[in-house]
Amino acid sequence: MAEQELPVVERNRCNCAALRRASRHMTLFYDAALEPSGLRSTQYALLTEIHRRGESAPSIRDLAEALVMDQSTIGQNLRPLQRDGLVMLERDEADRRSRLVKLTRTGRSRLADAQPLWRAAQEKFENGFGKRAAADLRNILAGIAGDQSLIAERHQLRIEKA
Repeated sequence: MAEQELPVVERNRCNCAALRRASRHMTLFYDAALEPSGLRSTQYALLTEIHRRGESAPSIRDLAEALVMDQSTIGQNLRPLQRDGLVMLERDEADRRSRLVKLTRTGRSRLADAQPLWRAAQEKFENGFGKRAAADLRNILAGIAGDQSLIAERHQLRIEKA
């Protein structure tokens, strides 16, 4: 009897590890595509989120929630963008403890330069992976990112250990 091939998806495989491997691979792919712009994929995502909000400048907390990141990580990622003059941080007059993040003219220009590079990477991925499969993947990942029960589970595990 011929040896059977193992299934592509292994049931005992760690979902977290598989997601992290795929995330690292995709990050390298988009970073390489964006390299001529001088932006990394994380920076592009931040600039895009700030730009998406138009005149309504987001706070660091708003960005952290939208990108599902810690506020401290957002702050670390904003530092080089601020240093390079792509964003500026201003105190929120409504809440003096909060800082609002705004794109500068240079930031808008750099984002505009990077958008065709990002679109080309997006198209290359979708052509290889399949447009429908890519859309399905984004929907699945959005569902995971928005699943509050996973966050609650993390906090539950911390409580049980204490």
